[in-house]
Amino acid sequence: MKITLWKHILNEIWPTFAASMFIFVFLIVATRILSITEMIVVRGVSAKLVMMMMVYLLPDIITFALPATALMAVVISFLRLSADSEIIALKASGVSLYQMLQPVFVFSTIGLIIALLVGFFAAPWGNRSFKDLLFNIAQSNADAGIKERVFSQPFDGVVFYIKRFSSQERVMEDVFVVDRRETKITNTIIAEKAGLFVHPEQRILTLHFVNGTIFVSSEEQASDRIISFSTYDLHIDLKEFMKSMASRQRRPMEMTAGELLEELKHNTKNDKFRNKMVIKLMEKVTIPIAVFLMGVIGVPLGAHIRGRGRPAGIGLSLGVFLVYYLFLAGMNSICETGKVSPFLGVWAPNLFLLISCIYLIRQVARERSMNLFQLLSRRPG
Repeated sequence: MKITLWKHILNEIWPTFAASMFIFVFLIVATRILSITEMIVVRGVSAKLVMMMMVYLLPDIITFALPATALMAVVISFLRLSADSEIIALKASGVSLYQMLQPVFVFSTIGLIIALLVGFFAAPWGNRSFKDLLFNIAQSNADAGIKERVFSQPFDGVVFYIKRFSSQERVMEDVFVVDRRETKITNTIIAEKAGLFVHPEQRILTLHFVNGTIFVSSEEQASDRIISFSTYDLHIDLKEFMKSMASRQRRPMEMTAGELLEELKHNTKNDKFRNKMVIKLMEKVTIPIAVFLMGVIGVPLGAHIRGRGRPAGIGLSLGVFLVYYLFLAGMNSICETGKVSPFLGVWAPNLFLLISCIYLIRQVARERSMNLFQLLSRRPG
């Protein structure tokens, strides 16, 4: 009887979980279609590299979607059992709600383990690989975007005109560059030669000019300045190529748990960056626990929604996830400012879920309905 019950409930949950995860991933990827199209059409990035970028982003997407999909899978499964009166039949056969919870505990524990593996290993790897790929794209874009005897703009705000360019040696001759990256200042550089150098660790491209002149034009000054130089370096950060996708400083989301702990040992300042590292370290544990609690809380929610079918279950699941996500985002913002200790604040959403989970299970096990359930289960008319 126990094995049959477990198989029956788990067979209800897994297909819904897989379908929900696919839909969540598809919707999140669809929101980036415009930026993907721009990279292919405007930047000249190959479709293969774009697909690799999406693969590297998948761990973060899965981490975000896991709590919602775990909740939705359990709610819809128990909603179906409840609508077909299977829960009533099981209770009449002597099966309690706590016995129905056992296979859900197994499912939620698997979800917790998956979230732990993704958070500790896959997500940092994906974020680092994504940033490295961006750098390689930027480097290739610079080589491909610089053309001889034509005006080209391989980077936003930087216009090139050169007489000769050796792509193998990365040396330019008779160089004319206009740098408009600063809104109120325009630097016009004329030089005999320039070399293109790559700094992978710092994520910087450097243009090394030799024997030239800089014409500095500023809106705040009445006259222009002329500066002669024997050598001059122009640095281009990745954020000049894709502003919203890269930065020079390594972000907490790119670090493993061990790297975060090591950084926290050396960073004793109570600043915003340190708080972000603490939050990211705590989230590697709190989000998997949230996945587990979301799965468990789906049992009482799904068991008491009758009459409106799957739309009601999906709507309620998204509503609960939205409340959790807003609570999580709000606490993270407060913890970043240092008003609340990040070591404690990031646990508040999980504490809320735990209390709600215990309360709902006890109410449903005692056959006590709440106004929310009564409202959702009320039929029109």
